[in-house]
Amino acid sequence: MRRLTIAVLALFALAAGQSCKSQYDALLASNDVDAKYKAAFEYFGKGRYQKAATLFESMSILTDRSARADTVQFYWGLSNYRYKDYYTAESNFAKFIQVYPNSPFAPEARFLRIDCLYRSTLRYELDQKPTYEAISAINEYLKDYPSNDYTSDCMAMLSDLNRRLDTKAYEGAKLYYKMEDYLASRVALRNVLKSNADNVYREDILYYIAMSSYKYALLSVPSKQKERYMTFVDDYLNFIGEIPESPYRKELDALYARAQRALGRYSGTDELVETKERDFARERKAASRK
Repeated sequence: MRRLTIAVLALFALAAGQSCKSQYDALLASNDVDAKYKAAFEYFGKGRYQKAATLFESMSILTDRSARADTVQFYWGLSNYRYKDYYTAESNFAKFIQVYPNSPFAPEARFLRIDCLYRSTLRYELDQKPTYEAISAINEYLKDYPSNDYTSDCMAMLSDLNRRLDTKAYEGAKLYYKMEDYLASRVALRNVLKSNADNVYREDILYYIAMSSYKYALLSVPSKQKERYMTFVDDYLNFIGEIPESPYRKELDALYARAQRALGRYSGTDELVETKERDFARERKAASRK
């Protein structure tokens, strides 16, 4: 008896599902705009965004040039957005902005397109073309809408995207340092700051510039060392002049004192140098073997 009851209930559920499906399919195939419009918003209100999106899409041509046109187009995009189909939603919103720039939905459509672009960006190690596209869209939006409900969100996205570009530039240049190509490292790191002096890793970049010049000098043949230690001294003075309280200061101070001693300029008994002096010859010897 129990099995029979379960079987009957399953048949009823299947029949109901087929009925609902057939009603939806019939509605989708019809040209009854009013019925579609009502049903689309009902599906949207219930969170059934995929079905809503399909209905709004089916009305897009039927409502063209009507009073409902911009509403249908906007909610088509919004349904895809809520369904988390950001690629399609971005395309919807981009077309909406082009066709209905003066619609009351335009500011929100532009922001949602930006959000779709932002969600489509990639990790800093990968291609950053989507990042540049998102940054461009955000800057245009902030220019047109300098203060509205979405301003803080846009600023947060912009900060994250710019940091991503800064990270890519910094890590790419530092790779030469990790490879122990110290001349290329210094050049690449300096170029990062030439391209963007406000890189968020500026302190680290200046540190690695100084470290690169020091190690390049250390590994050089004796006839070239003086000139190259002078380059390190310039990098060191540039660093401490800009960031005197840096946590890197102690390490660079020690290297500066070593460089001064190598240049024959240091005559003091600075404890920091004395404690490191025994390591200096050993470091030079070990470095020359690489």
